[in-house]
Amino acid sequence: MRGLTRSFGALTAVDDLTLEVAPGELFGLVGPDGAGKTTTLRMLAGVLRPTSGDALLDGVSVVHDPERVKHHIAYMSQRFGLYTDLTVRENIDFYADLYEVPAGERAARLERLYHFSNLGPFEHRLAGQLSGGMKQKLGLCCALIHQPRILLLDEPTFGVDPISRRDLWLILSEMVTQGVTVLVSTAYMDEAERCDHVALLDHGRVIALDTPTALQATMAGQVIAVRTAEARRALDLLRAAPMVRRATLFGDTIHVIVKEDGRPGAAIAEILGGAGIAIAELHEIEASLEDVFIDRVSAGAVPAGAPA
Repeated sequence: MRGLTRSFGALTAVDDLTLEVAPGELFGLVGPDGAGKTTTLRMLAGVLRPTSGDALLDGVSVVHDPERVKHHIAYMSQRFGLYTDLTVRENIDFYADLYEVPAGERAARLERLYHFSNLGPFEHRLAGQLSGGMKQKLGLCCALIHQPRILLLDEPTFGVDPISRRDLWLILSEMVTQGVTVLVSTAYMDEAERCDHVALLDHGRVIALDTPTALQATMAGQVIAVRTAEARRALDLLRAAPMVRRATLFGDTIHVIVKEDGRPGAAIAEILGGAGIAIAELHEIEASLEDVFIDRVSAGAVPAGAPA
């Protein structure tokens, strides 16, 4: 995609987005609500026309031939269109009819979809009676029945239990090994770390683009994890310390980014100990993708498409 932009009146939801996703890659669009993830995927799916710019999906322009794009892709929105009064099998059959899947190929495709989704035992259950995770798996089956080359998924694990989240990501990994290109949006940084490449988005612009490992390696300074029962008070103290570049709270643990090498753990212990705050745990950790994202957003966004 080159210069992909979408405005809604005075609001620019996606701002000059330029990305390249390799065939057979698992690529993540990562960011909080309002970052532009859904709008980007809707443009790529041919559902929403760009204000400017263009994108080629399997060589087909979303601006000049959006209907032909739909033959190459499967798009699964956050509210995928399952029919709750139809069974699992009837929903899949409906999408097979919609995509004109040849009758002679349906049995083999259905067996494969049931194999990785574990929905076979539930094929006669109404979709409305499925759990949230099973509904997402059924949505994936419906999206994959015509064997698309490109899969566009908008936060497929939102509101899904941890076990189903894991199962869905295993399914995506299997799709990639079979040559399907997967572009997935997520607000979960632990999920983003599973991707081959990620684009960190903030207010419609790319603020970082690389592999998760490479992005984590860009964090300047050491990261110290501090766990204490008085996390809020400790956070305020550490943010005021000259040696601390940034401190962020994750539950009852504070990730402290220090400015220089040396013995920051001892200095942190001294600061908190002097205030009478007991430390349950203190050790150096590798920067997470969430640490990187918060650091980039706090420091100010770089130009879209700029190297990480």
